[in-house]
This record gives sequence, C-alpha cells and structure tokens, in this order.
Amino acid sequence: MSKKILWIAIPVILVIVVFMWGKGVYNNMVTQEEQVKTAWSQVENQYQRRLDLIPNLVNTVKGYASHEQETLEGVVNARAAATQTKIDPNNLTPETLEKFQSTQSELSSALSRLMVVVERYPELKANQNFLELQAQLEGTENRIAVERQRFNETAQGYNTNIRRFPNNIFAGMFGFFPKAYFSAETGAEKAPVVQF
Repeated sequence: MSKKILWIAIPVILVIVVFMWGKGVYNNMVTQEEQVKTAWSQVENQYQRRLDLIPNLVNTVKGYASHEQETLEGVVNARAAATQTKIDPNNLTPETLEKFQSTQSELSSALSRLMVVVERYPELKANQNFLELQAQLEGTENRIAVERQRFNETAQGYNTNIRRFPNNIFAGMFGFFPKAYFSAETGAEKAPVVQF
C-alpha cells in the first residue's frame, strides 16, 4: 500500500513543482514585459512633451522671422509626421521602432534648422518667451535621451530573460518575443568637425 502511494505521490509532487516553477517563469516574463511597456510610455511622454512645445516655438519665431516660411513649414510638417507615427507597445519590432525613430530624427533635424535661423535674429534670441521655450526644449531633449536609455536597459533585461534556457521555451510557447532597441542616429558615430 505504501509503495502505491509513493508511486502516485512522486509524480504528483513533480507535476506541482514543475507547475509552480513554470508559473514563476511566466509571471516573471509578464512583469518584465510590463516594465518594457512602462518604459516605452515614458519615452512617448517625453516625445509628446516635445511635440507640445513646437507650436509655441514656431509661433514665437514666426513673429520675428516670418519670411523664413520654408523652415517654419518644415518644422510643422515634421511635427505632423511625428504625430502620425504611433507604436503599439506590444509590437516593438525593429521595423516599427526604426520608423518611429526616423520620424523623430526628421523632427530633430527640422528643429536644428530652425535654431540656425534663430541665430540670424538677435532680437528673437533676446525674447524671454523664446528663451524659456528653448530651455524647455533643451530639457525635454535631455529627458528623451534619459528615457531612451532606460527603455533600452529595460528591453535588454527582458530580452535576456526570454532568451535564456529554459525560459526561451516558455517564451515561445506563450508568445513573448524580443523587443527592439533604440539605436544611435546615422552619422552619430563620427565626431562633428568644428571650425573656428
């Protein structure tokens, strides 16, 4: 009788242990995926903050440099394109992140061109409203960089976890896929040439 109980108890205990371990692995992957989504939402918040600052910046510049219409339209159009590019946090693939990053890069380039135009207008550079907007924009750019770094770190932890054995088996079974990373912009690997 005791051998029969032992033959039943051992497999039951094994099944319970494997189930509990699998549940822990699964829950850990869910937690890490949610952390990636949270980190992504923080990235989006900072990009949205930048998008929200742009109309005020363009209107301020327009008051002083109305004949710089092409540059102003470039910023407005780049902002519109960036606004249209949204990513579902469940679909953070390299392709979707590349598209998002591309539109944000175009917006950054348009803003850089706008700042070059501003250099031609000393009275605009002295305008308090413009200076405040410029400081807010610079601060937002710094926050974007920080949030992108945090996102990459969170995504790396998640990706490492789902690629480790035996977690990779559970990840494949339950639909956990690697998340994409932000990468440096094209040309960032070269130091800029500064001439005086």
